[in-house]
Amino acid sequence: QRVGLTDIEIVYSRPSMKGRKIFNADGLAPFGKVWRTGANAATKITFSTPVKLNDTPVAAGSYALYTIPGESEWTIILNKGVGKSGTQYDEKEDVVRFKAPAKDLPIPIETFTIEFNRIRDDSAILNLVWENTIVPLNLELDVASNLLPQIDAAMSADGDQKPYYQAAMFYYDHG
Repeated sequence: QRVGLTDIEIVYSRPSMKGRKIFNADGLAPFGKVWRTGANAATKITFSTPVKLNDTPVAAGSYALYTIPGESEWTIILNKGVGKSGTQYDEKEDVVRFKAPAKDLPIPIETFTIEFNRIRDDSAILNLVWENTIVPLNLELDVASNLLPQIDAAMSADGDQKPYYQAAMFYYDHG
């Protein structure tokens, strides 16, 4: 998914409920225990530029995504363990940890899903969705500091073809 100037790639396996309980004390992804956030290998998330997830800075790069589910709040973990089996989690390789609210859904979602929603130039919502739970993560990008030098260069370049309209719209849309 491209958000603004950032490419985000998520590689994960999608387990299904198949009549099983998922998020509770003794479910498939039990409360209070590290979960690989998918099935098989740990979920891999890659950002082409630095981002913020729930106000937490994350450098550009690839990470293994782990979570610790809870009833009303989850711990989100980005870890260096990319390419490892989901059961090979090593806390010493954690890069970032932060909390995110878990919200109830009115209908069950059979197959685990990671989705993007509310995509804008400089933000999006990254949702982790399964069973009757959705965990929204606020994704923020610094588009302005990357584009302003490019706009300045284009406007100061020689020639008659300057992007006046596009520059004005960017300034208007981004305050």
